[in-house]
Amino acid sequence: MNQRTHTIIAASWVGLIGNLLLSLLKISVGWLSGSQAVLGDGIDSLSDVAAYLVTLVAARITERPPDVKYPYGYHRAETIASKALSFFIFFAGAQLFYNNLMDLIQDVERSTPSVLALYVSGFSALGKLGLALWQFRVGRRVKSPMLIANAKNMQADIVLSTVVLLGVGLSVWQRWPMVDTVLALLVSLWILRIGYKLFKESSTELMDGVEDTTVYQQVFAAVKSVPGVYNPHRARIRKLANAYVVELDIEVAGDLSVAEAHELGVAVEEQIKAKLDNVYDVMIHVEPRGNVEQHERFGLSRKDV
Repeated sequence: MNQRTHTIIAASWVGLIGNLLLSLLKISVGWLSGSQAVLGDGIDSLSDVAAYLVTLVAARITERPPDVKYPYGYHRAETIASKALSFFIFFAGAQLFYNNLMDLIQDVERSTPSVLALYVSGFSALGKLGLALWQFRVGRRVKSPMLIANAKNMQADIVLSTVVLLGVGLSVWQRWPMVDTVLALLVSLWILRIGYKLFKESSTELMDGVEDTTVYQQVFAAVKSVPGVYNPHRARIRKLANAYVVELDIEVAGDLSVAEAHELGVAVEEQIKAKLDNVYDVMIHVEPRGNVEQHERFGLSRKDV
């Protein structure tokens, strides 16, 4: 097992155990104190536990070596896991919105919760904040979209726990039991937004796109730095989890030998890897200078970026 996979698995176990403890605490206290908001917050945290279970499974899958069925390896399992997490987040937000909207429409009467719910909500918000910051730091260090997705999920939970804290506080001190319902509706919209954003980001990768299109400029700059190489075109860049796969055509003098053209291709590959972080593979097609192929439809040239 490589160091990156080991780090992802270790971070996932910390997140899973931390969220499980917080969830059990909030569900127990919410039930005992009579706070539906805290109880709902605890149930929402169970989705984080499920999310980390998905992350652990995906981390194991990505460790598998390439084979005849998946010659590029299993790295896209991380992206698929991120897509699954987006559904977890979106469903949690939609369920929270629906439940609280029905309570408002039906004018459901709620009892005032005990002060114990207030303390647990504050503790939950601080605990989620610590877990989210740590997950962000580890996720960015190892460039794991799964850990970053989990951290974004907990961002929503921090807002949720904070709003629950405010709602329970007003309910306890001002005897306004419906305040947390209104605030929960606003939080649910925030959660829905995070779920949609994560869904969109994972869709870009699954469709062989890149969010940061400046990588094309870096590739063309790498080609330009190699003497004797001209007209980089049909460039296509896609991601496999945290790594880039680069494909492009280059032109060289038509009178070069195969060995000489190969050396220029190797030099281009080395320059691309030097300028671009986390390159999984570089595939270069060498053509004689001035070659024109009318049927070429895919990829970008320098004038396109």
